[in-house]
Amino acid sequence: MMLLDGKKLAQEIKEDLKIRVANMANNGVETSLAVVLVGDNPASHTYVNMKEKDCHDLGIRSLRYDLPADTDEATLLGLIDQLNADEGVHGILVQLPLPKHLDEQKVIRAIDPAKDVDCFTPVNVGLLATGKPVFAPCTPAGIVRLIKANGLEIAGKDVVIVNRSNIVGKPLMHLMLMENATVTIAHSRTADLKEVCKRADILVAAVGRKEMFDESYVKPGAVVIDVGVNRTPEGKLAGDVAFDKVAPIASAITPCVGGVGPMTRAILMENTVRAAENR
Repeated sequence: MMLLDGKKLAQEIKEDLKIRVANMANNGVETSLAVVLVGDNPASHTYVNMKEKDCHDLGIRSLRYDLPADTDEATLLGLIDQLNADEGVHGILVQLPLPKHLDEQKVIRAIDPAKDVDCFTPVNVGLLATGKPVFAPCTPAGIVRLIKANGLEIAGKDVVIVNRSNIVGKPLMHLMLMENATVTIAHSRTADLKEVCKRADILVAAVGRKEMFDESYVKPGAVVIDVGVNRTPEGKLAGDVAFDKVAPIASAITPCVGGVGPMTRAILMENTVRAAENR
């Protein structure tokens, strides 16, 4: 069984990005990422802090805008307009979820697609769907990179993705199709989910249910990608995959901690550097 070490690969990606950031700095371009955080969601604050650290480690200028939870839509859209117009800002990220009174899709549509390093705008989603992405969404791109970097074949493989969200399932489907896989999107309404999963050569679990996927969902020899991050009653992290039960029969598997998560952050940094290079 091969352990797919996202932490190690993410570090290798970051070492390359440091060089690219330094080269641009030598040419007078300071790579910068603006992150907008509305409200006091503890998980969002944690994510933003981690992104700030990544920027600092790579020499990327991090601009952080903390707005109160009762910020009105006009104020938020006005800030995005300012960041769009600022030539010194290369990437813009609005941390989701937003407070319920704000229209998430309207806010996402306001971001300049050339600075949309999360790949959420309709323009970038459309480019991805037609196989010509400028940026690839961070978690799906991280998954594909992790599989390929370990010498595992995707072309011709039966891929089952248990997630249909705009952040993971749908964009990952497009990326897997670009790699010539045969892709099935499964979800809570899928009939005989266990049987669908058991035919997968590559199984991607992203449902947000602690250790739901045990050995009964997995074909022997499959590659298993665990995207889930859940808290146990004891406060420990657990994935969607029952690692100890699945690892003995999988050919390759990601750990809950140090698997997909570090890759997501590395791809965000890579998209930011690419946005700066494109400008």
